[in-house]
Amino acid sequence: MDKQKPLPKSYYEQLEVIQSIDLALVELNLYMDTHPNDLNALKQFNSLTKQSLELKQKFEAQFGPLMHFGRSYSEYPWKWKEAPWPWQV
Repeated sequence: MDKQKPLPKSYYEQLEVIQSIDLALVELNLYMDTHPNDLNALKQFNSLTKQSLELKQKFEAQFGPLMHFGRSYSEYPWKWKEAPWPWQV
């Protein structure tokens, strides 16, 4: 693993927004399990899902992969060897 480079403030800001949206998605997912006919909640879930995907694509283009096991592309050379990994910050 390479030595960790200093990260810009925008790294943490973007990651925090992604994490906030993903937490809301977890909560909405649990809510939808017990309220499957709540159309407003479903619309909110779908909207946040789209936002999450767009933000993750932007983040990965700027800072590298967020998810492993085929959920994020990697540029050449393989980027997963580079620290920090998202769960390390």
